[in-house]
Amino acid sequence: MSSSLTRRTANTPPARRLTAAAVALGSCLALAGPAGTAGAAAADPVPTVFFGDSYTANFGIAPFHQENDRFFCFRANENYPAVATRRLADKGVTLDVQADVSCGGALVHHYWQEQELPFNQTVPPQQEALKGDTQLAVGSMGGNTVGFTRILKQCSDKLRGQEHILLPGEPVDADQPAATCGEYFGSGDGKQWLDDQFERVGAELEELLDRVGYFSPDAKRVLVGYPRLVPEDTAACLTAAPGQTELPFADVPESALPVLDGIQKRLNDLMKKTAAEIEGGATFVDLYAATGANTACAGADRGIGGLLEDSQVALGDYKLPWYAHPNEKGRDLQAEQVAAAVEQVLAP
Repeated sequence: MSSSLTRRTANTPPARRLTAAAVALGSCLALAGPAGTAGAAAADPVPTVFFGDSYTANFGIAPFHQENDRFFCFRANENYPAVATRRLADKGVTLDVQADVSCGGALVHHYWQEQELPFNQTVPPQQEALKGDTQLAVGSMGGNTVGFTRILKQCSDKLRGQEHILLPGEPVDADQPAATCGEYFGSGDGKQWLDDQFERVGAELEELLDRVGYFSPDAKRVLVGYPRLVPEDTAACLTAAPGQTELPFADVPESALPVLDGIQKRLNDLMKKTAAEIEGGATFVDLYAATGANTACAGADRGIGGLLEDSQVALGDYKLPWYAHPNEKGRDLQAEQVAAAVEQVLAP
């Protein structure tokens, strides 16, 4: 069935074509499924699928799953889905985790298309983890489709000048100096590029949520935003964290930091809007609003590892940088917010 579903572009209408099929599929499942499945109380184990990119996989936290076909997903054993699941269990809410298919580097369209990983490895579309009895789907995507790594490279000579493992892509316009990236994204070609990226993200996030409803008609959908990276007071980013020599955002100019924050806020607002407007509704977890005191520039209280700060993950003798991903403190903040949202969603 999934092979007949084609990827939507920004020029096609919203995926309402799935709605009628979802209703029909839901009717079939209601007839064929075991009694009591559809209306299960929150006290019963809730069949759950986690999906997403490196912020769900919690890249940078060790140890991580090292099975052959998913090694380069760098999904931490203790990512926020695992921690949130335990928090919920402590409150009497049991998740029956059918799968966690989150994978570093995933774009939104990898929800329905195969994802290529380094060294010719691939992982199947994340939607394949959904089942007819899945009652909860939780995760986040969007940052990679916006092109945040390309944006960072537009603003950093250090990122442009080195081959950084797991930070693929070129700057948006290598002919424009990194020092002027703030102005670049504010007008002309840079602004148009951003607008195009956000149009694509909005269409594809809607497609993702529609597909959850199609394959798992009884599933509650929880779309998780991204934690805040840049604080309101960017002067805090001009001091290295304790024990570090690099600034939290390396050589990204201070003038560009509000621009990066604005791009992240725009993504957060788009995700929130999409969740609110999707047919059937979805819950949005606003991590941006909840993590402003624990940005990459919060020193000892940072919940985000600095751009070039060593993470916990090593390949041989080389420690991979955090690349502005949540550290363990940030992971726990993610888990806290997600667990609270899920508890509310599943409340009788």
